[in-house]
Amino acid sequence: MANAGLRAYREVLRLVRRLPADARPYYAKYARENFVNYRHLSADDDLAGLLRRAHDHSAWVLSKYSIDAAEAAGRLKEICGEGGAE
Repeated sequence: MANAGLRAYREVLRLVRRLPADARPYYAKYARENFVNYRHLSADDDLAGLLRRAHDHSAWVLSKYSIDAAEAAGRLKEICGEGGAE
């Protein structure tokens, strides 16, 4: 399950590259801070819930910048959806 967190982080950083250049540093830093804050979670904690929250927030940010979140965040949704199954 911890592997799902790392894969989700990588995918979020890929999505940040789709944002306008002036917004990328802010969201890259925001993503890093959030993933670092929760890196200590174990399988017993609500990692699946945090992964879902990462997907939801990423989709919101993409739609804020008029990027089709359903298409762009499909991989992240797969990673976050399977987070509870690992």
